[in-house]
Amino acid sequence: MSSADTRLPALFVGHGSPMTVITDNPERAALARIGSALPRPRAVLCLTAHWETHGKVHVTAPGHPRTIHDFRGFPQELFDWRYPAESPAWLVDRVAGLLGETRIERDTGWGYDHGTWGVLDLLFPGEYLPTVAMSLDRAMDPAGFLALGTALAPLRDEGVLVVGSGNVVHNLALYRQTQGTMPEWADAFRQRINRAMAADDRAALTSFHPDDQAAAYAINSAEHYLPLLAVAGTRLPGDELGLFNDTLDGALSMTSYYLGTQAEAPAGIDFPG
Repeated sequence: MSSADTRLPALFVGHGSPMTVITDNPERAALARIGSALPRPRAVLCLTAHWETHGKVHVTAPGHPRTIHDFRGFPQELFDWRYPAESPAWLVDRVAGLLGETRIERDTGWGYDHGTWGVLDLLFPGEYLPTVAMSLDRAMDPAGFLALGTALAPLRDEGVLVVGSGNVVHNLALYRQTQGTMPEWADAFRQRINRAMAADDRAALTSFHPDDQAAAYAINSAEHYLPLLAVAGTRLPGDELGLFNDTLDGALSMTSYYLGTQAEAPAGIDFPG
């Protein structure tokens, strides 16, 4: 089935360590299975946790952006990885039309970072679908990211797969102390966000009490959480919430979400309730 035949889902993908890309693990295998069963999109719009800007939403300018290796201390195989996709002008222009030209910066200096290629090349190995990467405008508050997703939702009916790349629980400082365990606070926060996403409870996704230590630990610098809010904002009537890769290793969750209909969902996605 082609993307022209159906509304595309929206995805939030927990991307985790760069090592996920080059090791055999259940999360990588699940992404490949799910990606192989999705309708082929005309293009992908990826909101990546690894690209932060202030004051405007940046998108990869039309052309062939460079592959960025925004990490260190990993095997050379990862630094040799390339994602030779095209950033299509029609999608860049369409995003500008939906958000407003004054809110958009066509960026020639950035490219496809690990938050983009580390997800898309696992979902669609070697396909290099036309891809526009999008930054996180940190001048926006959480409600602004929900509104951003709402503005982008029409793309789902235009052959564009909207993907948010980040993590529900992401705290690298605590990860070094908790790797191989399942901290109570991390598990509780993960389950809380799962329930909020299933119920489309946007207040629960965006409002946290100052004394909410689990949220403070899980979200901390927020860049890995905010793509989730944009994806939540793309929710359309009839969408159901599916879960996949709902795993937790210390202070890092690979929990991923599918927004779409259960009837059209690939096998391996769980629908709570």
